[in-house]
Amino acid sequence: MNNNGLILLVEDNPDDYEATVRSLKKNHLTNPIQWCHGGQEAYDYLTKTNAYANDPEVKTPILMLLDLNMPGMDGRQLLRKIKQIEHLRRIPTIILTTSNDPMDVDECYSLGASTYIQKPVGFEGLTESLKTMKDYWFGIALLPAHEDEHD
Repeated sequence: MNNNGLILLVEDNPDDYEATVRSLKKNHLTNPIQWCHGGQEAYDYLTKTNAYANDPEVKTPILMLLDLNMPGMDGRQLLRKIKQIEHLRRIPTIILTTSNDPMDVDECYSLGASTYIQKPVGFEGLTESLKTMKDYWFGIALLPAHEDEHD
């Protein structure tokens, strides 16, 4: 198990991306982060297609943080698509979104989300939530091994 692997952050809002990265750094999570601005870009990255087709730097993430409400392919659609692909379905996927709608929560778990976290409003709340996430996913949980030759 390699807890130093890549984290894929799928977030269309640059301010939310920056706040998330700052919160992760404040919590001493030093993993490399790949930022995808939307669902289609994340899908292309994960499947090594389109802009990422010949990119030798593409790595299978050990964890994905996924926003739900994005233009184009949203987080639900991305989750549905990647959970149908054998080597991608094992990536723990944490929904990190502003929505607390019970229908969103139920749908994401039905589609294969590992965890659903409502984004706190302030930076300190976000930092505390991501600390708890880090403690669980990188301290207690065993993450699946990913072999990049499947990509």
